[in-house]
Amino acid sequence: MKRIATCAAALAAAAFPAFADVESQDPIRLTTHDWTGQIVNTTILKNVLEKAGYNVELVQADYIAQFAGLKTGDLHVASEIWETTGREAMDEAVASGNVVNMGESGMIAIEEWWYPAYMEARCPGLPNWEALNDCASEFATSETAPLGRYLGGPVTWGGFDEERVEALGLDFEVVHAGTDAALFAELESAYQREAPIVLWLYSPHWAPAKYEGKFIEFPEYSKECYEDPSVGVNPDAAYDCGKPTGPIWKVAWSGVEEKWPGAAEIIRNYTLTNEEMGAMVSAVDLEGKSIDEVADAWMTDNAEKVDGWIN
Repeated sequence: MKRIATCAAALAAAAFPAFADVESQDPIRLTTHDWTGQIVNTTILKNVLEKAGYNVELVQADYIAQFAGLKTGDLHVASEIWETTGREAMDEAVASGNVVNMGESGMIAIEEWWYPAYMEARCPGLPNWEALNDCASEFATSETAPLGRYLGGPVTWGGFDEERVEALGLDFEVVHAGTDAALFAELESAYQREAPIVLWLYSPHWAPAKYEGKFIEFPEYSKECYEDPSVGVNPDAAYDCGKPTGPIWKVAWSGVEEKWPGAAEIIRNYTLTNEEMGAMVSAVDLEGKSIDEVADAWMTDNAEKVDGWIN
């Protein structure tokens, strides 16, 4: 019996590394937000760090407001800062010296106004942004008429949509969905009825693959367009262009690398692809699987990769 107990203890130790083997037993706090993909992503990172022996906590935080906590060290790691909406906040935080850019996540971000293909019959000039004013009434609701309605993401996502509407003189009112789920529930409802809608859509996500449609073609983004009113089609306003595209970044409190150097290396190495994320979000949102179920399946399917990050 003693020999059996000893073997069982050894197996348990192998399966669950002792926290004493890592630099600190203090919990590493990872932020989660309000969209499925980010929660899946952060849950996988949590699982990877826990497999390496670290103590990890998930903390709900606003997407942009989280930088205050990352600067002070109350929060430790954010797994998704999108080039499209979070670059300015990230650059400011990194410039403070209290936040570190931990590299690209492996995913490329696209976020922009999007409409279903059936709207082209009602607004023939699409996808050119200038066509929006010609048919703003086609996108109007009883609450916004005579202005068209643009359904934006939750207000915490940022994105400068109100500023873009004003800068480009669009006859539209921005109405924010309360949650990620509400945004796509409204798209599903409109699409099934072929009802008018233009809304915030993003990739990586399942929606651009499921629904036939196009992104609005705004004037090309430039950093100067966001910062200098004299640049762009409106010489008196910034944000008179489309959203940027580019990497989704990982960031961390600057103290992570000193307090948990092994974890910092894992975080830098950890990546996902757009295809992986799209499939996992689809499994949760469309197939009804749980976040943990999807994250655990990814860990099983990618065990060799995970071991490489840890070792």
